[in-house]
Amino acid sequence: MTASQTTPILFLSGAGLPAWIWDDVRNSLQVESVVATYPRRADATLRDYADAVLEQAPGHVFTVVAHSIGGVVASEIAAIAPERLDGILGVAASMPGIGKSFLGAMPMPQKLVMGLIMRFAGTRPPENAIRSGVCAGLGEADTSRIVSQFEPESQHLYRDGVSARTFPARRGYVVTSSDRVIPAADQRRHATELGAEFRSELSTGHLPMLQDPVSLARIVGEFKTER
Repeated sequence: MTASQTTPILFLSGAGLPAWIWDDVRNSLQVESVVATYPRRADATLRDYADAVLEQAPGHVFTVVAHSIGGVVASEIAAIAPERLDGILGVAASMPGIGKSFLGAMPMPQKLVMGLIMRFAGTRPPENAIRSGVCAGLGEADTSRIVSQFEPESQHLYRDGVSARTFPARRGYVVTSSDRVIPAADQRRHATELGAEFRSELSTGHLPMLQDPVSLARIVGEFKTER
């Protein structure tokens, strides 16, 4: 096996989501992996998130599989510890340009609307928004579990701009074509920002690790074995 095939994986979830969403994908992969937990303090900066994630990394060198806003955290890791990254695979991930934030990378008027809502209502979406957006395509059991366990994140995670970074040579992206949170067209822009040469697509909503874990695990495995 090549080094990239055996390098452990650090999974970065989208905002507010519990670690168990990755269980089926991880169980299908024959490689060590960890799902990072976020600090979720109200005052935690994007750098705090990246530092906390690095402390949980399963090895000195690892592959990141980053979902949704996890792409922002992965970008900051690539800024502060690029030598530790063997590869980055984005899954419906936000990859803002240097100096831009998760909100700043959103198209108008969505970023203004979301920014105002977050300023007054916080970062935990209403239940109906979680159900119809984040959980679109899932069964009731998974949906109810996510709704009950969804945790608010720091506003800094959404508003802090990413630092100048150096992405690893191995970069990939998985587009979720039926996504109601980050539309497929926006995802393709993020894939280009990442410079992803490895690309794949799943006809799922925002949570392919629950809607189609077998296919996502296969794609992760393909990315790990790509040379």
